[in-house]
Amino acid sequence: MSSSSSPSSSAPFKHSSHSNPDTLKDTLEDTVPRLKDPLLQSENALLQHDETLLRLTDRSASPLYENTQSESFAMSPDNRSAGRDVHIFDANDRNTSIGGLILTSGITNDNLYSMIEIFVFFDGKYILRSEDNIMIERNDSPLLPGNYYIVSPNPIRINDEKPLTRMISLSTGTRVQSFRDTVRSRDRRCVITGEEVVNATLNNWTGFEATHIFPLALERLWNDHNYGRWILCPPDGKEIKGGKINSGQNGLLLRSDIHQLFDTYMVSINPDDNYKVICFCRDGKGIAGKRFHQQPAGDPLRPADELLRWHFRQAVLVNMKGVGEPIFEHDFPPGSDMIGSILKGPKAAERIEFELFSRMAAEFDLTQEQL
Repeated sequence: MSSSSSPSSSAPFKHSSHSNPDTLKDTLEDTVPRLKDPLLQSENALLQHDETLLRLTDRSASPLYENTQSESFAMSPDNRSAGRDVHIFDANDRNTSIGGLILTSGITNDNLYSMIEIFVFFDGKYILRSEDNIMIERNDSPLLPGNYYIVSPNPIRINDEKPLTRMISLSTGTRVQSFRDTVRSRDRRCVITGEEVVNATLNNWTGFEATHIFPLALERLWNDHNYGRWILCPPDGKEIKGGKINSGQNGLLLRSDIHQLFDTYMVSINPDDNYKVICFCRDGKGIAGKRFHQQPAGDPLRPADELLRWHFRQAVLVNMKGVGEPIFEHDFPPGSDMIGSILKGPKAAERIEFELFSRMAAEFDLTQEQL
């Protein structure tokens, strides 16, 4: 089985193939305190940030990163295959699963076909068959647990597109007040659960957060791929403070717990299936299969379908392709060796980029108008 490339999500930096974890750890721990005076030292911090990323390596490139667990600290799972009750195979190799998912409410046969087409390329038509060799119709019937086999007259190819690493960072909040205020004013409820912010008139938004659909920490890729083209110009013609990535069209108001699930791609919205909420993990919130509480189609400030589609595509790649991507630990107790734990885990470079961005961004007050 061969692979096919996709240029849209290439990594924003290169990795060195040799790194000393102790040296990297010292460098990173020395970098963070220097951000306390960002107006004087932001340029040096950014330079050091890029130099650090160039020296980091994924755990897969070096035996130094193979053991991600210790007696004192257990890392999160290295993939998302645990708990799957739907398994996908090439009919020509019935012993090797090429993907799967945890089945939740609302997922249909048609959804399975559509999601497979995100991470598998086909030259011509294909069908799915069950373990009992029954052809699976492409319809709205609820998907059942089991093994599914791709039957195609031509060889299939796995999409080698790498999803963009995204994780929860408790120190990163909304950095532009206009983004937060626009999303709050427009939605006034968690758009996935439908729960209203009953204290909004008291300006109390506790438990609800303005969430970027495309993450602010990956603004470099946003600019490189011109994703700002999906943002409509503001109706009043004014420039969007903080750039188009901070447009309300790149935002959703979510309950804080749903925000974490959305950030880790465990929950997403499929704009091509009437904005259905898809859960890629066990649903303890009762949201799987619900419909996103969207604004009318004609509202110029409604979330952009293209960005929702981007997020859904990422969620499929992260959760369904192969064994899935790692689940990153985010809750580090006081005094724990956060940097050391990250360096021992998967995708260390990408995670460190997020952490450095979080600490640099936290030092800049972008929530007030600047002169």
